[in-house]
Amino acid sequence: MSRINEVIARVKETYGKTEPEFVQAVTEVLESIKPIENKHPEFIRANIYERMVEPDRVIIFKVTWEDDQGNLRVNKGYRVEFNGAIGPYKGGLRFRRSVNLGIIKFLGFEQIFKNALTGLPMGGGKGGSDFDPHKKTNNEVMRFCYAFMSELYRHIGPYTDVPAGDIGVGAREIGYLYGAYKKLRNEHTGAITGKAYEYGGSLIRLEATGYGLLYFTEEMLSHRGESVEGKVAAVSGSGNVALYAIEKANELGAKVVFASDSSGTIYDEEGIAGEKFKFLKDLKEVKRGRIKEYAEKFNVPYFEGKSVWDVIADEGIKVDIALPSATQNEIHKRHAEALVKLGVIAVAEGANMPSTPEAIEIYRDAGILYGPAKAANAGGVAVSGLEMSQDAMLLQWTREEVDERLRKIMKHIYREAVEAAEAYGYPGDLMVGANIAGFLKVAKAMVALGLF
Repeated sequence: MSRINEVIARVKETYGKTEPEFVQAVTEVLESIKPIENKHPEFIRANIYERMVEPDRVIIFKVTWEDDQGNLRVNKGYRVEFNGAIGPYKGGLRFRRSVNLGIIKFLGFEQIFKNALTGLPMGGGKGGSDFDPHKKTNNEVMRFCYAFMSELYRHIGPYTDVPAGDIGVGAREIGYLYGAYKKLRNEHTGAITGKAYEYGGSLIRLEATGYGLLYFTEEMLSHRGESVEGKVAAVSGSGNVALYAIEKANELGAKVVFASDSSGTIYDEEGIAGEKFKFLKDLKEVKRGRIKEYAEKFNVPYFEGKSVWDVIADEGIKVDIALPSATQNEIHKRHAEALVKLGVIAVAEGANMPSTPEAIEIYRDAGILYGPAKAANAGGVAVSGLEMSQDAMLLQWTREEVDERLRKIMKHIYREAVEAAEAYGYPGDLMVGANIAGFLKVAKAMVALGLF
């Protein structure tokens, strides 16, 4: 048995029952990098595969906070510092009821290679809590964030571990978290990214993952003589990634006809653009309302309890580009089969691991363009890295400067994936290429660092 197969088997045996998302992520990466095993015996000698799947550090803590009724509430907090071989640990914080250690480990593991692909010196980490900010007042969210940071602050710093936002952690939460950090440490440093521009953040950070997703999609299409312009697109979700993917898709001339949230999906055949998009953005970013309100205002179909991909499969609605931007494992086998049957030409992942392994196999077998998450959605962490650079230099770049750097990074990621896939015998396979390119950078650093 190959060393990679041994590691996969050990991870499945150890974590298969308790951390299925982590096992899925490890299996997907290690299976796809098998072409490197015989070419790099130094990785076997240094036990790189075994070391790569174990976090450097796992921090679990209790978060006690007070609600508006004066009741003490308790949640769990997590920070997994997975691999710091090429730079400070870097990765978001997720506040969601479903958060557990397995999900945080899966996200942290993916983050290692995503960060490596950007070309910036960032390691991989992730954190969060099973706290749900929905239907909480601003004061309750603030008290929770201060309680959460009262433990986390001792583990992070601009050259140690730099958290950011993720699902459930937007501008409001980042502000409170950074306010708590400043109060506890009595310093203003780049210890958190995703900050507002007014107190040290970077322009385009909020938009970065969605914009980067479209830049990567455009790059994929251009190499087949295609363009985003004139294409019909399906975007799932309505958080930061989805909203700014819709915005950039509109700018590039596409027509986005789907959006969703955890309650259901809307289908707007005319396109979510202009005043309609402004309404959706205000609904989700300011009013924190439900997607159903869009359907009621604009008299478009609403599908209660169904995902975008359920609706496409059940109703037979054709789209050219699929941009899953909601959550992990949202596209299953039947969804992928429907997309391919209906003529989709490209799938680019805005969320982390939104396609199941069976769905990915269908994309690859059909020969459609497939942009895996660790490549296609790296724009957010790329601009987080640029924010770290600006913080370190006490500078703030213009919107145009940041956007141009983001475009270049997404092109760099695409080129790295293409070249690695070609070099190891899988031309055109961006999943294999992205995994190999990211893994090689980190593995070579680990070998050079010795016992690190």
